[in-house]
Amino acid sequence: MSVSPLIQRLHETVLIGDGAMGTQLYSQGVPADSCFERLNLTRPELVVAVHEAYVKAGAQLLETNTFTANGLRLGGIGLDGQVRQINEAGARLARQAIGTDKNCFVAGSVGPLGSRDREENLCATDQQSLFRDQMTGLVDGGVDLLLLETFASLDELQLAASVAAEFGLPVVAQMAFFAEGRTREGLDGRQFVKALTKNVDVVGANCGVGPHEMLQLVRQMTAATSAPVSAFANSGFPQYVNGRLVYLATPDYFASRGLEMVEAGAALVGGCCGTTPEHIAALSARVQGLKPSRVAVSSRRVGDEKRPAVQIEEPRLPVVSPLLDPARKEVPITVELDPPRGLDCSVTIERARLLAQSGVDAINLAENPLARIRMGNLALAAKIQDATGIPVIAHVTCRDRNLIGLHSDLMGAHLLGLRHILAVTGDPVSVGESSGATSVFDLNSIGLLELLNGLNQGCNMLGADLGAGTSFCLGAAFNPNVTHLQGQVTKLHKKLAAGARFFQTQPVYSAAVFQSMVQALQDVSAPVFLGVLPLVSERNAEFLHNEVPGITLPDEVRKRMRGTAGDSGVAAGMAIASELVRTCAPQADGYYIMPPFGKVDLALQLIEIIKATPA
Repeated sequence: MSVSPLIQRLHETVLIGDGAMGTQLYSQGVPADSCFERLNLTRPELVVAVHEAYVKAGAQLLETNTFTANGLRLGGIGLDGQVRQINEAGARLARQAIGTDKNCFVAGSVGPLGSRDREENLCATDQQSLFRDQMTGLVDGGVDLLLLETFASLDELQLAASVAAEFGLPVVAQMAFFAEGRTREGLDGRQFVKALTKNVDVVGANCGVGPHEMLQLVRQMTAATSAPVSAFANSGFPQYVNGRLVYLATPDYFASRGLEMVEAGAALVGGCCGTTPEHIAALSARVQGLKPSRVAVSSRRVGDEKRPAVQIEEPRLPVVSPLLDPARKEVPITVELDPPRGLDCSVTIERARLLAQSGVDAINLAENPLARIRMGNLALAAKIQDATGIPVIAHVTCRDRNLIGLHSDLMGAHLLGLRHILAVTGDPVSVGESSGATSVFDLNSIGLLELLNGLNQGCNMLGADLGAGTSFCLGAAFNPNVTHLQGQVTKLHKKLAAGARFFQTQPVYSAAVFQSMVQALQDVSAPVFLGVLPLVSERNAEFLHNEVPGITLPDEVRKRMRGTAGDSGVAAGMAIASELVRTCAPQADGYYIMPPFGKVDLALQLIEIIKATPA
């Protein structure tokens, strides 16, 4: 490939990028939760005005207003049919702002596809198609290069880069780094550039950190690659002032750190969140006309010699769980309890004692099931372990805590003596009470398993050393109640790769479903505990079938429950559960019993049946 004018410029002189688009639109009254990219069609004059302000400030590279303009994200607001139109318009608006200035370039901004939960249901071909559709619109609009920015997943960035390479334009690939100067996958700047080896002309970083941390990243990246390096730092960290997010780094401070980045070897420097035309003007005054430096600058910080770089290696296995002990003679039996809605946990603890006396192997403790407010399950789990002497499998959802809270609570859970965690995405708040709460979902269940596995290795999700590793035995959910089981099997393998060592299924009501699951998982060595939730009435059966995510009742089971209530409902439900247990016993790895409405007596009956049924 011949050297493009852009790459040639980057080897000869420092190129100045623009600053934040969203911050400027937000400052003009556009709501923060708006689709900024839609403004390319509905309010193009606003977008052009922002671009022109950056050109006036000295920017030589404008990013199109298209960061989230892919079919997955736009489809969430009904605009998936306008992907190419929005991207082409974004390119033309940036080109309009540049005018005839041949010293300026238009970069087609492409961000990650969006929701990890939605992405993981897409095969690589579908993801490539989404990127290709967006990039086609940008290229049709006349961009000079494609800029892939704010990616948190190296795999997704490499996939996007492979598509970008199809268009024959220069490709800039930038990861988002966070605290400790690492990506969410634990990579530092050196590891990132060494891993990104194909289809990329410029490597760099944007977002996540302010100028101070970005300078350290530039030093790491330039020490590890001969390719041009880009850096687009945030304007420090935001504060919430009078209902608006305000970034604190002054233009002068931002520019002085930008000059240091150039001195460390950066060839393309600009701004990300919180930066304004004033920041870019100050930066331009400091670095315009300078040549990129490749002088080796040490990136070692105080204390680095005590913290080895994160290595991607096989997970260190935690201590052997009694549930997974190969010397066991009987399959494990676990029973789920729900934390109380109030402050009195005595009934829950007494139920746990009864179960322990019956010989159950572990107590499952749900976390705010169906998104309804209950006592925190981690503290209660520690109480139950102390009272019964048997392990508690604490369910941890991604719904109720952000990434910071998950780290903190899980480290606290280890301190409390918990050693079994079931990582679940969690029911969205819309399923539960109208409490005014919002779902967080910084991660999904696979991301949570990766976080937990990192804690077991002695580092947090950003790669920071914890001084020691946790000893969690990690579990995950599996839903066999689907028409096409292969998607769930694919998820299970991803969960295995992320560190899961056992699985618990959603409630199963059909031996045929169980047999299909066994057949589909015949190459999986991790145990899969069969979920058993006894029905207690027709009303209960229809509620579970129609309103609870992940539960499907066969028509035959619904027919057997029809017209039942009270004692007849319990009898019918227990008959169905008992038949399932006896039929599945020869192939069951274990059992996960969910007694309805706290009816521990039903669980005790099932435990007796399981123990009396030959495996």
